[in-house]
Parts: sequence; structure tokens; C-alpha cells
Amino acid sequence: MQTTHDNTRWYDRIWSSLIFFTRIPFWRLHQPPKECYRTVVEHWPLTGWITGGAMAATLYFGSWVLPYPVAVLLAIVVRLFVTGALHEDGLADFFDGFGGGGNDRNRILAIMKDSHIGTYGVLGLIFYQLLLAATLISLPPTLAAITILAADPFSKMLTALLIMVMPYARREEEAKAKVIYRKMNWVAGVGLAIQGLLPMVAYLYLTHLSWAMVLFIPCIVMFLLYMFIWNKLRGYTGDCCGAVCLILELVVYLVVCALNFSPASHPLLLTL
Repeated sequence: MQTTHDNTRWYDRIWSSLIFFTRIPFWRLHQPPKECYRTVVEHWPLTGWITGGAMAATLYFGSWVLPYPVAVLLAIVVRLFVTGALHEDGLADFFDGFGGGGNDRNRILAIMKDSHIGTYGVLGLIFYQLLLAATLISLPPTLAAITILAADPFSKMLTALLIMVMPYARREEEAKAKVIYRKMNWVAGVGLAIQGLLPMVAYLYLTHLSWAMVLFIPCIVMFLLYMFIWNKLRGYTGDCCGAVCLILELVVYLVVCALNFSPASHPLLLTL
């Protein structure tokens, strides 16, 4: 696995991340070198600015002309199209693997690699999407939209830490994407933090929500998921990354819902 500096150009690394994590045809405009795809996680939160922006814009402007629940569901559909349901596929495999594999590491990995979806995957996706829709519907449109803008990059930034602290659980030739992400150096780590934290810091400053709750509860959940995956697999997979990303994003929405549950205790939120 590559752990040192390489000769790839910064814009090629960004371009490869946009191509890898979205279904927007960036590849028609430019094809970065193949080795850049080892670095895609380093700019994963930046792609969240696009996927979160598309989802937030659909929700906010859709609420002007459609019933709000319809706008929320349409926003979720838009993100599925933009990402190609990449992370949702990982979430389904995650639930199938850990739900049906017991404590057998090899069986868990085999189930996650299987392209067929099982009972755990179906139920996991259903309940995830129901919770996602319910939490967004429970928030005012403006607050929901800016929460998406902050939560999407932030959850991707936290999930990228898995790559920094764990080895890959399979051999490279067994990887679904046929590539293993490289370990990040300190420069890439700082860039990752800026991409993920900048929207979140702006969001917390704007909403005056509890920094401790919105920042640290997802971090605690991230640590628990890390321990769970490490105890089961002794490493990460792409499916684990996709699942953890979605779970952490949902945790942010749940925390904001809890903080916004009693509007009288948060008068500043009433203006959003």
C-alpha cells in the first residue's frame, strides 16, 4: 500500500474523487491517471459538498412548490442518482455481512462481496431510509437543508479515519473497486479536516446549536463502529466505509432533531 508522496497532481486527485464517488460524468471532461484512484478518500468530503448540495437544494427549493414530505423524498432520490447509490450498496452489504456472518471473519467478508442482497440488507436499507426521511421532515426546510450541507462532508471526513487507523481487510486483487486507498500523510490529513470541518463550523456558528452534541456524539458513534469492525474483521472494506458514512450522517440528523425537538429552548432556530 502506498504511504508516501507521489507525483500525481492535486487537481487529478480531486478529479478522480469526483469520478469515483459520483455518477456525474466528470470523466467526459478529464481522465486522471489510474494511480490517483488510490487517493480518492483524501477528497471524499469535498464530493460531499456536491452530493449534499444537490440534496439540500432539492429539499429547500422543492419545498416551495411541493408538500414538504414530497420534497424530502425527492431530495433523497436526487442524491441516490448523483451517487449511484454507492454508499447504500455498502450499507446493505454491511448489514448482510455482519448480520449473517456471525463471528466468522471469512464468512462476513464473503457475504459482503456477494452481489445479492439478503434479509438483513433489505431491512437495514428500509429502516435507514425511513429514519432519514423522518428526521429531515421533522426539521424546518431551511434548517434541514443547511444541516445536510454540513453533515454530508463531516460524516465522510470522520469515516475516512478508518483508512488511517486500519489495514484493508482483503487482498488488493479481491477489492470490489480493484483499488486500495493509500494511507494519508499529514498534508492530506489537514486537507481532509478542512473539507469536512469547514461546512460544519459555519453551520454551528449559524445555528448556535451545541457544538459538543453535534460534533462529539457522531465521534463517539464512530469510535464504537470502529471497535465493532476491528473486533470482527481486523480491517476495513469499502462496504464498511460506505455504511459508516451513512450511519454517521444519520446520527448528525438525529442529534439535530433532538436539539430542535423543543423549539422554545432554541429560539434562534425559529428564524430558520
